[in-house]
Amino acid sequence: MNRFSIIRFIGTAVLALATLSASAQDGTKVLRMVPQSDLKILDPIWTTAFVTRDHGYMVYDTLFGVDAKGEIQPQMVESYTATPHGKMWTFTLRKGLAFHDGQPVTSSDVIQSLKRWGQRDTLGQKMFAAMDKIEAIDARTISMTFKDPFGMVLEALSKPASSPPFIMPKRVAETPADKQIDDATGSGPYIFKKDEYRPGAKVVYVKNTKYVPRSEPPSGTAGGKHVYVDRVEWVILKDAQTQANALINGEVDMLEWSPAEQYAALKANPAVELVAPVPKYSFALHLNHLVPPFNNTKIAQAALMTISQEALLRAQVMNKELYNTCTSIYSCGSKYASSNTSYFTGKPQFEESRKLLKEAGYDGKPIVLMHPADFPALNKMAPVMAQLLKQGGFNVDMQSMDWPTLLARRAKKDSADKGGWNLFITGWGPSDTMNPLFFAPMTGNGEKGWFGWATDAKLEELKGKFLSTMSRVEQKELAQSIQLRVFESALYAPIGEYEQLTAVRKGVTGLVKSPVAVFWNIKKN
Repeated sequence: MNRFSIIRFIGTAVLALATLSASAQDGTKVLRMVPQSDLKILDPIWTTAFVTRDHGYMVYDTLFGVDAKGEIQPQMVESYTATPHGKMWTFTLRKGLAFHDGQPVTSSDVIQSLKRWGQRDTLGQKMFAAMDKIEAIDARTISMTFKDPFGMVLEALSKPASSPPFIMPKRVAETPADKQIDDATGSGPYIFKKDEYRPGAKVVYVKNTKYVPRSEPPSGTAGGKHVYVDRVEWVILKDAQTQANALINGEVDMLEWSPAEQYAALKANPAVELVAPVPKYSFALHLNHLVPPFNNTKIAQAALMTISQEALLRAQVMNKELYNTCTSIYSCGSKYASSNTSYFTGKPQFEESRKLLKEAGYDGKPIVLMHPADFPALNKMAPVMAQLLKQGGFNVDMQSMDWPTLLARRAKKDSADKGGWNLFITGWGPSDTMNPLFFAPMTGNGEKGWFGWATDAKLEELKGKFLSTMSRVEQKELAQSIQLRVFESALYAPIGEYEQLTAVRKGVTGLVKSPVAVFWNIKKN
């Protein structure tokens, strides 16, 4: 039995167990879906992994949300005020908010949750650096006072992606920010069933019957979070063919991320519908600037020069109508998108790369490129990237691993030959890349920043100016200066954009248009 036969056999066994576990339940009340990847990290503040963020939206709530039009709306907040100079804000929580354990959500829970989030999230760090104090006025009212006006308070508190400011019980939020939480008690529309959690096989959520949705229609991460099923099961299937077969055969109701290699078959199947609830995603190559060789800017620039966006996108997405090249660090067509990308063209410049490596004194030591072999949404690019880097003069050690292992390993600051890493490719949503202060990897504050830990005072200075100005013209100019600085320092590189389709069985309706994936409002007929 070969490797892929084994994978399919295991997938079939998992499905059989999942079906048996809920066979006595009304099929319209149980939603079975294949998530984008396995869920092994449960702390959405500790990691920016999409699957952990999706888990966060199942069980937690936020003070504010962002609707499908990009407008900020109150969520847990009933009302709020700000002084004319913007130095003092007050927020009053909705009445009746409660955690899954029955305890009321209080100001103390909110404050501690925001403090922990503010240690990890890049925009949260900026907000707390500008803050004089945050305190509870009473059990439902929070006050924030700033040393200087902070122009992105609501943007920070509604941040939909990377690390959203999810509200947790105070006792959970007191966990040190560099340590993962082990308690998923939230106040959101679903309750995480820890007793049924099987990493690598199944994740189970049940309806929070005591959750009171807002009265507004659901839109993005805002509005009424209505739940029409009693139970949601995330069935972990890693093989693309197994995923497609499970959907076609009715063993699951939904594939969050339809595998590219099954696009034609799923599109042609009358029992399946392909939808796009989330706008175009993008890919990016990330470098570790903390350890050699990419702590040398010329060597880092050389790596960016080897990129062929077309080759990487064609390998991963396969279907030309679903992808486009884009050299801007912001979503192409968005308000900050710019074609001014310095030396970066998204096309390979192998001769220039080899020239820079020679100038920089690259010693030929292997660079470790992490390859998420089990993740269909990403696993086809690393082998292509390895060949591109080799043509550009690099000695490449591509190391294959599963996606959860990659997520854990990218947090290691050791040198590559001691269990660390040098490069990896991942995907991002438009809610990440729309704003330089939203994008988690856009950090130049060293080891306090995102994985890769670049130290770049000029980048941080530009971000500070972007944050402080109220002029839209100046914001756009600064956004373009930030883009040029990203390429000058070779912080990371965009690989292009793609449409990530969701595949559902006919009769599954109600998917919410949103900047990120959310799973309330779904009905099964």
